[in-house]
Amino acid sequence: MGNRAPTLEDVAREAGVSRATVSRVVNGVRNVAPEIQRSVRDAIDRIGYTPNQAARSLVTRRTGTVALVLSATGRSFTARVFSDPFFGRVVDGVLPVLRRREIQPVLLVAESEQARAQLVEYLRQGGADGALVVPLDEDDPLPSMLLVAGLPTVLFGRPREGERCGYVDLDNPAGARLAAEHLWTTGRRRPAAIAAPVTAPTAGERLDGFRDALAAHGVTSVPVVRGRYTVDSGRRAMARLLKDHPDLDAVFAANDLMAQGACQYLREQGVSVPGTVAVVGFDDSVAARKARPQLTTVRQPVERMAAAMATLLVEQLDGTRTEPASEVFAPVLVVRESA
Repeated sequence: MGNRAPTLEDVAREAGVSRATVSRVVNGVRNVAPEIQRSVRDAIDRIGYTPNQAARSLVTRRTGTVALVLSATGRSFTARVFSDPFFGRVVDGVLPVLRRREIQPVLLVAESEQARAQLVEYLRQGGADGALVVPLDEDDPLPSMLLVAGLPTVLFGRPREGERCGYVDLDNPAGARLAAEHLWTTGRRRPAAIAAPVTAPTAGERLDGFRDALAAHGVTSVPVVRGRYTVDSGRRAMARLLKDHPDLDAVFAANDLMAQGACQYLREQGVSVPGTVAVVGFDDSVAARKARPQLTTVRQPVERMAAAMATLLVEQLDGTRTEPASEVFAPVLVVRESA
């Protein structure tokens, strides 16, 4: 072959099959026997053939990419994306699934009405084969826009009522109940909560689950201050709670960063954690292990959830799933020093 790049014909000769068979294997056509597929792929590896992506796209009408979309309608979009370890965990979960299928992720952000419209048009024009969407706000219109445009879409979190869309989610009320039951069984009787912003998709589920579990034990009033998913907002929320309810003995925070901020403020005020006030977070992120003391928290298996999200989209693109599918994961309480 000299210095020229290997071709389909070279692969066909090496594997002892026709050029058409090699083309079907390269382009993912499903009616090729497994042993022939293996023979062709072995030949590809031996001679170093690399498919021409442009030509391949003409045949398959696929770009070989999917969009990983971070979408929000609030002002704190950038601050949260770059401060919350949650988003890095989503990427860690998605990548291995896509790599195995030789699919490249394209990171897109949609932080405004204009950005959302541009993103939808980009995908409609063939910029990517589908979208993995992580909405930050409950009323985010982007998922609906993608569905109306007929674009394959899978969400991290449940879609709004009436939207037929694949998704993965956590049983958030069950996770909050785990936190409440743990605090109750360890003798805490005056709990408070640092809740998520009202616009967050999981805000109501986590707060309601916590309240409902305590109500079953006769606790009818739980002080609540809302944070913004950041360490600083957790500190501010804890300061307000401690000022208004100096006798509180436990705090449940809707994510680990806010719980970490609560612990920082309590320590600075000379309040022992967990001696005087127990603290429970949510997510089991790296922030839970970096906090001092280390956080008791509700584990959300973000990497597994993100991998499942990517798998659902790939199956939709391959035609192995014809209807939107979903998977809901169970939370686990991880007990550490803070409670």
